[in-house]
Amino acid sequence: MRILGIDPGLATLGYGVIEAQSGRMKLVTAGAIITKPDQKTPDRLVSIRRDMRDLLLAYKPDEIVFEELFFAKNITTGMNVSAARGVALCTCAEYTDQLFEYTPMQIKQAVVGYGKADKHQVQQMVKMILGLEKVISPDDAADAVAAAITHANTGYSKEQFRMK
Repeated sequence: MRILGIDPGLATLGYGVIEAQSGRMKLVTAGAIITKPDQKTPDRLVSIRRDMRDLLLAYKPDEIVFEELFFAKNITTGMNVSAARGVALCTCAEYTDQLFEYTPMQIKQAVVGYGKADKHQVQQMVKMILGLEKVISPDDAADAVAAAITHANTGYSKEQFRMK
């Protein structure tokens, strides 16, 4: 099974694709869709949609996993990230109905074993789980891969994480 993980963002949208079969996982690709702060927000959203379509066509995931959004402080930033998530979600929904989501705490718990793990711990565990030589960069890409790993390990209980 090929799983695309997505860590939504307007400036940096992390993505990671893994192959999961019989309890084994292999990294296919990881990276980020980056938009420029000097662009107008609508142009940034169009860029995200175009790049998401390209990812879907290139890697043909069977299932797609989003990290849920969490905002503690800045509502303006939250609105823009929500718009980027919406564009990515809409693009993915046009591609498949196999859409799932996990909270940041669920992903950290699944990958690190501690729901309040920091970014460095997540990166190191993703590196170990996939047998990589170096950590995935940027952080957003590592988070997206961690979401994909979480989904791969969820097994039969994945239906409870299906987007409604």
